[in-house]
Amino acid sequence: MTKHPFSGSLPPLLSESRNPAMCQLLGMNCNTPTDIVFSFEGFRRRGGLTDHHADGFGIGFFENRGVRLFHDDQPSAHSPVADLIRAYQIKSENVIAHIRKATQGRAELVNTHPFIREMWGEYWLFAHNGHLENFRPALGQYYRPVGGTDSERAFCHILEELRQRFDSKPPAPVLFEALAELTARIRCHGLFNFMLANGDILFAHASTLLHYIVRQAPFGEAQLLDDDVTVDFAAVTTPNDRVAVIATLPLTGNETWTQLAVNELVAFRDGDIILRDRPAEPKYLPVAEGLALARAVGAV
Repeated sequence: MTKHPFSGSLPPLLSESRNPAMCQLLGMNCNTPTDIVFSFEGFRRRGGLTDHHADGFGIGFFENRGVRLFHDDQPSAHSPVADLIRAYQIKSENVIAHIRKATQGRAELVNTHPFIREMWGEYWLFAHNGHLENFRPALGQYYRPVGGTDSERAFCHILEELRQRFDSKPPAPVLFEALAELTARIRCHGLFNFMLANGDILFAHASTLLHYIVRQAPFGEAQLLDDDVTVDFAAVTTPNDRVAVIATLPLTGNETWTQLAVNELVAFRDGDIILRDRPAEPKYLPVAEGLALARAVGAV
């Protein structure tokens, strides 16, 4: 069993069927700069090994006001760019990653998530898992898509609406309320699992399947589902660290992950949920049902 930190080549695939096929989102929000190597190592294998989605991947790391953004139109499991990320071990307080299954827009670099734009003098990253039907908002004054995906159209529409409403960044509760309203409108067009981050707050919304875990003291060991790799977080953290990891499906098998309800929107800051908009009668989809919904629109 391999211990973190990583070295050498990837171990052999444990099981071709360990995870059901589905587009994948991954996010991390922390109270101190942290590397995402452990989670990313399992996540990347879902792009061509433990999952069959092979239409590209991307990952973005916030570092203060800057962003390191890596894209590849090749499967993440075999990508030299993913190898670079594993070796680099970049530390960040906010990360968004995405493995793509193309439903709208060709499998090419311009359509690879996460997408990035500037608003109110700061960078914003966005990644989407799902499928929006008949979603063709008017071209905005400030934000227009470069590629051909419903995802980038949704991102540009959200930013356009927010910038038209607010000349400068509003307080977090006001921004969250506006985002919740926009999200409710957009999700009427189909499946709209997404993550949105500005380097301070990471917003996550579930239409079907999205899970999270908050790791804090006392830390223990975690075992990846997609690879024969474990890490003892007590050995690589301090007692004050708090790290939230958000993923389409849980990445580890010996930890308790929490599922977001259908149509639930949450905001993470410093590794914890600070705002939440959850239906009065929350519904939680079984994995099989969530996969069936995605399969019906070609997202699986």
